[in-house]
Amino acid sequence: MNSSPSGKKKLTTTEWLVCVIASIGFAFDIYELLMLPLIIKPAIAALSAPLIQQMVAAGMSQADAVTLWAPGGKNYVEWARLLFFVPAIAGGVFGLLGGYLTDLFGRRRVLTYSILLYAFSAGAAGFATSLPHLLVLRCLVFIGVCVEFVAAVAWLAELFPDPERREKVLGYTQAFSSFGGLMVGAANVLAAKLALDLPAIHDEHEAWRYTLISGVIPALPLILIRPFLPESPAWQKKKAEGKLKRPSLAELFRPELRGTTILTTLVFAASYGLAFGAIQQLPQILGAQAVGTPTERGHPAMIATAKAAVGKAVAEAKEQGKPELTPGRKRQIGGNASDEAVAKVTLWQELGGLVGRFLLAVLAVRILSRRTLLRVFQIPALIFVPLLFWWIASALSQPDSLQMIKLGIFIAGLLVVAQFSFWGNYIPLVFPVHLRGTGESFAANIGGRVIGTAAAWFTITLSTAEPPSPAKIAMVGACVAGAYALVGAVLTRWLPEPKEESVNG
Repeated sequence: MNSSPSGKKKLTTTEWLVCVIASIGFAFDIYELLMLPLIIKPAIAALSAPLIQQMVAAGMSQADAVTLWAPGGKNYVEWARLLFFVPAIAGGVFGLLGGYLTDLFGRRRVLTYSILLYAFSAGAAGFATSLPHLLVLRCLVFIGVCVEFVAAVAWLAELFPDPERREKVLGYTQAFSSFGGLMVGAANVLAAKLALDLPAIHDEHEAWRYTLISGVIPALPLILIRPFLPESPAWQKKKAEGKLKRPSLAELFRPELRGTTILTTLVFAASYGLAFGAIQQLPQILGAQAVGTPTERGHPAMIATAKAAVGKAVAEAKEQGKPELTPGRKRQIGGNASDEAVAKVTLWQELGGLVGRFLLAVLAVRILSRRTLLRVFQIPALIFVPLLFWWIASALSQPDSLQMIKLGIFIAGLLVVAQFSFWGNYIPLVFPVHLRGTGESFAANIGGRVIGTAAAWFTITLSTAEPPSPAKIAMVGACVAGAYALVGAVLTRWLPEPKEESVNG
């Protein structure tokens, strides 16, 4: 591998292949993680329909049954919590095992199989026939995602030992995570547009299913490029010399590493808590629900979009002499239109995240102190994100507030998503080679995927209301995100500054 100082020698073809595969992996990590907030509402609506019919058949009124499964309703909240949190726990636990396997069997092999696991599980999720079925497949997706992140970061850090080049490679490849966010938003918009023209799945044309299936894409280039990918030279050398110590979770808590492990885990969790406690709840806050009923909810622009789509479909059916649309068909058309409109708003978050990741990549080679680098984004996010969502709670009734929401979510995405890239640059520097995968996995999976994504569970649980209230979700999200951000900002004071010699030691 080329270890010359950055700028004196170009990347080799093999190094470019490594960067391409890592970029695809990072992009689809976020693609999968950000998919659930986009599809959870229509997915629960579709998969709960048979359950609603069973309740009505058992004697419950149609209105009461529908209310239980509407966003904010008791049954909806229960399954939303399960879909957000159980996969995160599964990803955290098995991702931790994946970090151990990364140290034991090598970075390349674990990276390859983890991408294949989450890609094909994501595709299968599009054919889910029940909520438990969807939950199991989302768990498999999270396991693959959590393992892949750890393997990819350790792999890149060790393939590029020159400090400046390593910082740039880690920074710019992770910037592709935001392309993943843009792609999933665009895929959701495209799926909503083309849903009625795509092949039926279980006799329905539902955009959320096609969005899920699109997650199989990263497996395709990986199958072709896999034979050309090298193993980490640092890991391989130690293994060949018989000097590679057996990884151990207990070692992360020996005196010299205990503080590093605990602090990176908790501050990592704070970054994720900002995103999942507030920003990722935006589709639940804005999306149109119960359109045409006394309890219709969502942003006025989304409600108007859904009504217009249904009205247009009804008029077209009447002009063409077709049978009157069923309530289920109207719901599907209105839901697809609302999902498309919401996805266009959430794209602004991903645009902001993309700018934030590139800004982090630029600043990473200019700001020597890692604590200072994190605080550049962390402190403004602590102030801005809670205030933004507190304001959104009061602005939901204002039809002309959508442009300001887009601007606000762009800034929020910039400040929060940049922190995700920070951890990819930072964590490989504070754990030794034989513990790098295990240490990264503990911080990223237990911290980010379990403790961090638990913020979504808190927001959904604490915002339960009758009738369901998007404004309450926004207010609770502001409080939850603010609490996570405050903890992270305080603990960053004790975050250790890494030593360069630890990278390949």
